[in-house]
Amino acid sequence: MFPTLESDRLLLREITKSDAEGVFSCFSNENVTRYYGQDTLVNIEQAVAFVDFFANSYKEKKGMRWGIEIKGHQGIIGTIGFNAWSPKHKRAEIGYEIHPEYWRNGYTFEALSKVIQYGFDVLTLTRIGAVVFIDNEASNKLLLKSGFQKEGVLRDYMYQNGMAYDTNVYSILSKN
Repeated sequence: MFPTLESDRLLLREITKSDAEGVFSCFSNENVTRYYGQDTLVNIEQAVAFVDFFANSYKEKKGMRWGIEIKGHQGIIGTIGFNAWSPKHKRAEIGYEIHPEYWRNGYTFEALSKVIQYGFDVLTLTRIGAVVFIDNEASNKLLLKSGFQKEGVLRDYMYQNGMAYDTNVYSILSKN
């Protein structure tokens, strides 16, 4: 069963088909996707495919993606979770996005804190990594605030709109 996480203001829950509109709202917004390394969505069917991808990734133990919901409000405002999850090697990469309408309210930090804790305490990860476009100042600052350490730069690592971009690579290690 997919785990539900809770913070003071947020509910992190399984993403279902009924969340396709919320997924589309985020990933069709160029302010969200400009540092994401993927094309901006243009139709709801692509969002439905994302929902299916998240579900299959979890079933195959390759990833785990939560919908971010504000308590007392219906619908998700973004997603957060693990990609490239390797239970054998006790590591994963974290990724997240939130709709710009909800930026600068501390929601991503709150969700990130819960997911990191879950990764270390429940999944028994040793390492959580993150890869971020160098120009994505907000995400770079968020990771440092959350305890991640910058490990270096991956040159021409991600493509966005047909152009290669350098990225920063970060990690946080369990305290065990």
